[in-house]
Parts: sequence; structure tokens; C-alpha cells
Amino acid sequence: MWIVKLALHRPYTFIMLAVLIVFLGVYSIQKMPTDIFPDIKIPIAAVIWRYTGLLPEEMANRIVLFSERSAQTVVNDVEHTESQSVNSEAVVKYFFQPTANHDLSMAQIIAVSQTQLQTSPPGTQPPFVLSYNASSVPILQLALSSETIPEQEIFDLSNNVLRTQLATVAGASIPYPYGGKQREVQVDLDPQQLRARGLAAADVVNAIGSQNLILPAGTEKIGTKEYFVKLNASPTKIEELNDLPIRARNGGVLYVRDVAHVRDGYPPQTNIARVDGKRAIVMNVLKTGNGVQATNTALEQAQTRYKAGIVTYLEVASAETAALQAQLAAVNIQARRMSASVLLVKALGGGWETPPPRSAKSD
Repeated sequence: MWIVKLALHRPYTFIMLAVLIVFLGVYSIQKMPTDIFPDIKIPIAAVIWRYTGLLPEEMANRIVLFSERSAQTVVNDVEHTESQSVNSEAVVKYFFQPTANHDLSMAQIIAVSQTQLQTSPPGTQPPFVLSYNASSVPILQLALSSETIPEQEIFDLSNNVLRTQLATVAGASIPYPYGGKQREVQVDLDPQQLRARGLAAADVVNAIGSQNLILPAGTEKIGTKEYFVKLNASPTKIEELNDLPIRARNGGVLYVRDVAHVRDGYPPQTNIARVDGKRAIVMNVLKTGNGVQATNTALEQAQTRYKAGIVTYLEVASAETAALQAQLAAVNIQARRMSASVLLVKALGGGWETPPPRSAKSD
């Protein structure tokens, strides 16, 4: 063949090409991002509509149908759409082309969704727009349970404390927790006491709403000092709502506690998670993109801000710690890959041991 003849006539050229390939290969391996799952560039956007009490058929015909039609004609690079309607809720998914400008498409979806509110049924709330891609897969699950803390408090801690801390990890996304009871303030009315005192449920609602206000009072200057003024217009504890007056008649005052009870409660539970047979809250940690690449980018940005004098070196140290943890995780993943490859080769009969010489057979 001609390539063999060329290699025999120019051996040094092919030796240098082989050395160059080796060096380029090593350089490419060092710069190649390492992760458990590949970064799949298939952007997806989900629009979540809510309308309390609306049937699935009405959700599909009055909200979802117009949302899909308007988005397919206004939003750029939409490959196809999928939708699912249930009682009071509907989810519309928009799948984009791999080369689409995801930021522009998201802005167009938000704009067209806000415009659709004018033609939607009265009382329709603005939708929640969520962006993710095909590589956003769960890589970790957290289960929270307690023998002493109620479920609503565990849910509140997981959603407002733990979830916000984990969301700052580069390359990770924390969706809404599963299970548990959503914490909310509830008012339990006593129908017999209401009828005996000539009140309706609306009277209790109006009394609590009119006396639980947030009113900025400003400041007051007295002499050479300026003081902040705080009004006692909103109770600081849930139990204090029971002491709000409803009305005054014949020299007596009727309070909320006389006809109702305000407590730290929860709405009807719609999903349940169990761990070892006990009620628990489950949180999924999703992978979003390349964690090593994201932490290295954050480190470079922190160093740039530090050199410009915008931040202290503490932010750079925090970014270096996050980058080091991501790199250690990548090294561990690479080590597991190599171990799996060795086990595969060994399972197929390979190895580094020299087989013993065969003994000659005597006739």
C-alpha cells in the first residue's frame, strides 16, 4: 500500500506524528470533562398552570390548547410539545431543537404565557415556568424522618432550610420534596358557637384579615437621635391570633378563641413517602450539566472579582474548595471506571499473569 511505502521512505515524519498524537491524546484526556452521565443538549421547558376546581377537560380545552398553539407560533425552534391535564393543574412541556437559543426561547414562553392570561378564565394565576434538559436525572436521594418532630415541621425544614443550602452546589438541582405535610396556619371554626353568637365564617375571616397587617411606620426623630417605629399590627406567634377581637357588644368583647381555634396545621396530604415503614420526606438531587466544569468556571469568576478588588479572598477560598471537591469526585469516578474495565477484562479471561508452560506429553 502507498501509506506503507511512504512510512518506509519517511520514518522520522511518522515517528513525530505518532509522538504528536500521544501528546495530543494526553492533553485531550486532561481537558475532557468527567461526569457520571453525559451532558445531553436537549433543552426542555415546562409550563405549569393552576386553576383550583377546574376539571381536567376544562383545563385542556380552555388553557392548555391555547398555550400550545400560541407557543408553537411565537416561540422559536420548538421541536414538539407534550401536555398532561389533571384536576386543577396542567403541565405543558416544550421540547426544543439541540441548536436552539434556550434563553431566547424561555423569554418568549414567559412573554406569551403572560399574554395568554387576558384570554384565560377569570382568576387564572400566572404559570410557573421551569427549565431543564434531558441530562437532569436524579443522582441522590435524601430521606428525612423524626420520632419527635411533626411531619409539617420536617417538610418546612427540608423545603426552606436544607433545600436552599443544597441548591447552591454547582451542577445540582433540588426539586420540590415528596411526602410530608405542607405547613400552614389553619382556623378551625365551631359551628355551634357561631350560630349561638350570630356570626358567620366570613366574620372570623374579616377579623383576622383586618388585624393581621404589615404597616411600615417609618422613623421618629427625637432630639439628636432617630428611632425606628414598629406598629403592633401583626401577631408574631400563631397562638396570638386566637386573642384577636371580632366585635364588641353590650360591654363585652368577642374574641376569635370563643368561636374558633387557630393552630399550626397542614392542608389535606396528597402524597406520602415512607422509609422503613415510617412517614418521611424524600428529596431528589438532580444533575444539571457538568459539575466539574461549573465549579471551575465559578472559581475563575471568583478570582477575577478578587483581583478587581470587588470581593475578599474568602470567596476565592470557598470556590477553590468547591472546585477541589468536584475534581476529587471526578477522580473517584474515573477510578471506578478503570476498576470496572479491569474486572471486565478479567471476566473475559485476560490478565497480567504469564500462563505456565505446557509439559510435553510422553508417548
